[in-house]
Amino acid sequence: MSRIGKNPVIIPDGVKVNLLGQLVKVTGPKGSLEFNVHKDMKLSENDGSIIVERPSDQREHRALHGTTRQMINNMVVGVSEGYSKELVIIGIGYQAQVKGNRLQLQLGYSHDIYFDMPEGITVTANQTEVKVDGTDKQLVGAVAAKIRSFRKPEPYKGKGVRYKGEYVRSKQGKTVGAK
Repeated sequence: MSRIGKNPVIIPDGVKVNLLGQLVKVTGPKGSLEFNVHKDMKLSENDGSIIVERPSDQREHRALHGTTRQMINNMVVGVSEGYSKELVIIGIGYQAQVKGNRLQLQLGYSHDIYFDMPEGITVTANQTEVKVDGTDKQLVGAVAAKIRSFRKPEPYKGKGVRYKGEYVRSKQGKTVGAK
């Protein structure tokens, strides 16, 4: 039995979950999300929680069991609390600004980088810190990873965009050898 899959998804106050066949709709104070569950997974709701069950112990069903439960749990947490990722920009002259629904990044290139935010994502920036917020955990992580990919932290001076608290191992660099 999957250790993650056997745990019920607890539904907090203010969150509504609708099970429409294989479609799960979760609505809360921060928004609403939908997810199509695999046809073999069985969902049941009782006493303010959702239980995911699998039909057999086949490899595919075991893999889907925990994944389905976690996807539903991430939706419930997303519409009730939301998700956020914080990025830090390190480097002289490197900065970020939000202009409307666009993030403007100056990362040492000959041009500025403009990144349009997808629907459901809000970004706040103050010069060297960028915060990505949203209800969809996967989308928040994907947007943060995309922003980081514009200038990954380099190992010699540590300049670039990194996650807050991320450790970047630095290298020594070239040395002049004695002959």
